[in-house]
Amino acid sequence: MNYELSRLGISDLNAMQQDMLQTARKGTSVVLLSPTGSGKTLAYLLPLLQKLDAKSDQLQALVIVPSRELAIQTVDVARRICSELRAAPCYGGRPAMEEHQQMRGLRPHLVAATPGRLLDHLQKGNLQTESVGTLVIDEFDKSLELGFREQMQGIISLLPSVQQRILLSATDTDDIPAFVGTRDYVRLDFLDEESDDRLSLRLVKSPEKDKLQTLYRLLCTLGTQKSLVFVGYRESVERVGNFLDGQGVTADIFHGGMEQRDRERALYRFMNSSANVLVSTDLASRGLDITAVDNIIHYHLPSSEEACTHRNGRTARWDMQGSAYFILGPEEHLPDYIPSEEVEPYPLPAKVPAPASPLWVTLYIGKGKKDKISRGDIVGFLTKQGDLESSQIGRIDVLPHWSYVAVERAISRDLLSRIKGLKIKGQKTIYALAGS
Repeated sequence: MNYELSRLGISDLNAMQQDMLQTARKGTSVVLLSPTGSGKTLAYLLPLLQKLDAKSDQLQALVIVPSRELAIQTVDVARRICSELRAAPCYGGRPAMEEHQQMRGLRPHLVAATPGRLLDHLQKGNLQTESVGTLVIDEFDKSLELGFREQMQGIISLLPSVQQRILLSATDTDDIPAFVGTRDYVRLDFLDEESDDRLSLRLVKSPEKDKLQTLYRLLCTLGTQKSLVFVGYRESVERVGNFLDGQGVTADIFHGGMEQRDRERALYRFMNSSANVLVSTDLASRGLDITAVDNIIHYHLPSSEEACTHRNGRTARWDMQGSAYFILGPEEHLPDYIPSEEVEPYPLPAKVPAPASPLWVTLYIGKGKKDKISRGDIVGFLTKQGDLESSQIGRIDVLPHWSYVAVERAISRDLLSRIKGLKIKGQKTIYALAGS
């Protein structure tokens, strides 16, 4: 299969991706260790896509991921760089029968799936694995944690034809169980290759144990910058999110107890910059490809050095700059694994500006891939029927049953008035601003 990097806005591969491409295309098994944000997904997809046979109707590769969001994003990246590819995500939180019917009609070359849902499909015979020659385990240290091991072992036992195994992680580990079958592999270690110069560490002191007001003032100071706030518990996510909403901050929340559709909506609004702030548990610290995050804010301190690494890895990705803020209450101290000499005090001004509104909003369109709607259809509709310039249209995500589009906030209300009741590709549907 042929691929086009330009569709991802990329012209050149970094050193890690080039090394991975040269190694994996030989068919050897690989363990790739590289920092979060260095482009590991693209690194393994490029040699994988070169191997797949576009003319075949058989499943040829499986990608195991620890979260449903990463399954969706992996398939999205693969489809964007290779138009010939037929790929499908599989994950819990929706009917397995619906996925089975989708895959039976699609006949995917590649499936990206969470362990539990993939094992369920394999045990039911919903996926034919005789032609699966490549197995990828992304975030393998997470996927092999206690609770996933039995599922992983069950999956691998049902893959009789795998010749190449690719394991990826942002943290080092020697714990690769024998059942994975990677006794002979090439180890590519890029964990020490990246400089921390792109990431600034900053300390914000809260005069009170309850740090909500300090967080609010920090976010007001950061303005329209994209900030990811980490807290320790689901209940805390709800509490912080409700407080910020009441103060006029455009913030969304994200945690494992939310409905899948609400989680997807929150991620899309944050990724397309129609929400300046995302408040999350550590669920958002790994397995998500969120680009252009300006700031990481540790409202609650990370539970370990590894957790801190993954949180901070959401910013300063690729060649971009980023900052990580640690908010400390009166009795809190920086963990020992964070060198205090590298952390710069960040005093907040006595008077902070009002919360800044995002420059973009998310337009919901009630039609998606199942209705034969494409990104091109949406751009054509919004420019012709909505009278928008291409510069007023941001990120477009077409999902199976609906679509999300980022549009400039300043023109969003007029746009809704212009397109109300109009058909897109001959179909009447609903248009609404999602949580604006």
